[in-house]
Amino acid sequence: MNVPAIVDSHCHLDFETFEEERDEVIARARRAGVCRMVTISTRVTTFPKIRAIAEQYDDVFCSVGIHPHQAGEEQEVSVEELVGLAAHPKVVGIGESGFDYFYDSSPRDAQRRSFTTHIRAAQETGLPLIVHARDADDDTAELLEAEYARKPYTGVLHCFSSGHRLAERALEIGFYVSLSGIITFKNAEDIRSTVRDVPLDRLLVETDSPYLAPVPKRGKRNEPAYVAHTHQALAALRNVSVEEMAKLTTENFFRLFSRVSVPEAITLNDGD
Repeated sequence: MNVPAIVDSHCHLDFETFEEERDEVIARARRAGVCRMVTISTRVTTFPKIRAIAEQYDDVFCSVGIHPHQAGEEQEVSVEELVGLAAHPKVVGIGESGFDYFYDSSPRDAQRRSFTTHIRAAQETGLPLIVHARDADDDTAELLEAEYARKPYTGVLHCFSSGHRLAERALEIGFYVSLSGIITFKNAEDIRSTVRDVPLDRLLVETDSPYLAPVPKRGKRNEPAYVAHTHQALAALRNVSVEEMAKLTTENFFRLFSRVSVPEAITLNDGD
């Protein structure tokens, strides 16, 4: 069966749950039509492992950064250090970084310092910033806007679960919005309502695996192949065909993550 080419723009292939069967997980993703995966850094101390995974598989790329949960325990890095690590050709984004006030696993001042450093590394490299925002909409929007006024940059609100206004403010400075399996959850109508208003040329899909498996895989360990279910749900939500949504989200991905190589089988619209 032919399946449309889609992308998992955010997964965590370095996590222990994938250790024993990473080859099989990636093979299942390929069979599901996933042509590119970005495995996301949450700690600079584990970045060598993340980079090695990206080097091992032609269709896997990676980011470099520190998750807000780890901002208080990882040694602070400088803009220059992040820029240096991002010079590797398999590194295609900066982050994930941001604010998480739901768990507050790290002091908020440490989160702010780390987030600002990541934004400035994105500004210096031209690579997209991968933003984690939870229960911190106003602070997230204000810092993104203030730094954009200082020097323009681009990025994505990953695993979007925030309010409508954060989406609007991020879109105004050119950001993208990435949807995870959350949009398939019964209690996520507020998020689906916001997603209906996001321009089609700013939408991405992701798994955030091993977390947040979409319906009908809810409750299981998530993996990149399951992005197909999120993609189908997004197509239905926006009332477009699965094939058209695949074309849109895949083109959006390659526009934002411009360092990622484009498979020969995919022809991108030259209008962008």
